[in-house]
Amino acid sequence: MPSLSFTDQESWYTGLAGVVVSAGALITDPAGRALLVKPNYRDYWSLPGGICEHGEPPHAGCAREVAEEVGLTLDVGRLLAVDWSMPYGNAARPSMHFVFDGGSLADGSHIVLQQEELDGWRFTAGAELAQFLPPHTLPRVSGAISARANGTVCYLVLPAG
Repeated sequence: MPSLSFTDQESWYTGLAGVVVSAGALITDPAGRALLVKPNYRDYWSLPGGICEHGEPPHAGCAREVAEEVGLTLDVGRLLAVDWSMPYGNAARPSMHFVFDGGSLADGSHIVLQQEELDGWRFTAGAELAQFLPPHTLPRVSGAISARANGTVCYLVLPAG
């Protein structure tokens, strides 16, 4: 009987497929308009948030990124939306993005932008989102808004953006 040879645990984990995990927050004003931020390194706007660090849970990454980008300390609420998307451009891995309920702000007076990465912020009505968000992000944000209103969670599988 031939002897079995097993791969060591480190080699096995190294060979697994990877995924990029990011998280953001749906933060609204009293009129229900979503807070968007304008990164200086891309053409479109986005929800505040970003890439989670290695081993960082999505809700913790959301809180950290929101604090870094707009200076707000959030009690991250429930999961509203999650999407999985195929790699696009030069990306070698698919991505998963989590959107959590970031609550509501009376106004933007406590927002402090991260000057190194962001050029601006705005509250945006649902009907205007398509003017600011890239086409591959619009379903995520629209889904999160609907999920918040309906008490559900939205799951999306998005094509390469």
